[in-house]
Amino acid sequence: MPKFQNQTISFLTKRFREVGLRPVSKHGQNFLIDMNLLDMIVRSADLGPQDVVLEIGTGTGSLTTRMAAEAGHVITVEIDEHLYTLASEELFEFENVTMLQFDVLKNKNAFRPEVMETIKEKLAEIPGGRLKLAANLPYNVATPILSNLLRSEITPVSMTATIQKEVAERIIAVPSTKDYGALSIWMQSQCRCEIVRILPPGVFWPRPKIDSAIINLHVDEELRGRIADREFFHQFTRAIFFHRRKFLRSVLISAFKDRLDKTQVDEVIEANGLQPDARAEQFTPDEVLAMSEMFRLKLQAVGLG
Repeated sequence: MPKFQNQTISFLTKRFREVGLRPVSKHGQNFLIDMNLLDMIVRSADLGPQDVVLEIGTGTGSLTTRMAAEAGHVITVEIDEHLYTLASEELFEFENVTMLQFDVLKNKNAFRPEVMETIKEKLAEIPGGRLKLAANLPYNVATPILSNLLRSEITPVSMTATIQKEVAERIIAVPSTKDYGALSIWMQSQCRCEIVRILPPGVFWPRPKIDSAIINLHVDEELRGRIADREFFHQFTRAIFFHRRKFLRSVLISAFKDRLDKTQVDEVIEANGLQPDARAEQFTPDEVLAMSEMFRLKLQAVGLG
């Protein structure tokens, strides 16, 4: 049976020296060197034979090997061709691992089509197959990956990842706090969100300058079912936080300037008892969702929905 790789500092420095590599900061290459934390990610992801796991950032394959022992299949994506080659040497024994070498994102708003096609293919091979994300995410793509996966055509069951602590705090933030914003609402309106563990810089090599966190996001289909138009809700949420310190009426007029005039915006505000001098950060995710639906219906009523 294939053995787990122990991704220690000595292992990493030796392997990188052997092949003449250095970690590439632009790719967010910070390797988790605490084996207990790698195991914690796997436990938190709660993997089983029905699960197709998407891992972004293969690294040297240490987390990949652990997940492959539990999951039905692991699709692991690595942007760095040299790391891809390095990881291939560690993963060749695992028949339930598919390695891909490219940038997982087509752009900041969408996944590369090849990733979605591979996920569909592997899900079809497993009766009752379900998608989960589990990864030590590169810092520079953590937010678009988590956010975009909830917009994609294939809904994950859960997302478990190491990300920047500040991003994790934004995801779980409550109204009227500095961290609360569009990301908080987007994630909380569809997931049950939990920070599993805060990670200091010393558990990574090279050491990042900031703390990290393992976050666990369980997608709640009941919550998601309340969103009539997910893309409209996503755009609405981003729009009302674009100028987060402005009053609600001003923000809404700006957000709909090409589709609704000021009188029509005021009609929605007055008909639904909204406070025009409130700020977006005061509203709960449920309240923002309700507000979004008010304006979606208004656009339909004037023939622009």
